[in-house]
Amino acid sequence: MKRLLGGLLALPLGALAAEPVISAAATAAPVVSAGVGGQLMQLVMGLLLVLGLIFALAWLLRRVQNTGSRQGQVIELISSRALGARDRLVLVQVGDEQILLGLTPGRITPLHVLKEPVHVPDAAQKATPEFAKRLMEVLGQQKDKP
Repeated sequence: MKRLLGGLLALPLGALAAEPVISAAATAAPVVSAGVGGQLMQLVMGLLLVLGLIFALAWLLRRVQNTGSRQGQVIELISSRALGARDRLVLVQVGDEQILLGLTPGRITPLHVLKEPVHVPDAAQKATPEFAKRLMEVLGQQKDKP
């Protein structure tokens, strides 16, 4: 693994070392800087392309997973609340029962089975967080501008 990583890191340096040697009589500064600058630009553009591809695929995967049919699901997540960096409370519905679960990195603990189900209004389920609303407003305003 270390050899592979070292080989990948040495690739750009090997490309720089492969620059053609120009005679001492010719002025080498513009040619070498243009070659190195061009290679650096190519490296940066390739990196941006790969990062863009990763983000696009992650977005597409999230969209595809969310469009799956929810009918036939027996277990449904009603609500979730973070208690700390790694601890959560989760309210799930299984059939007609609602169960409050405590989630920690090492275990899932049922805390309480609710006798009377908690009814969550539809508007609260589909509410978008404030940051997402603001972001959509800003993106909408930028689309209007030429």
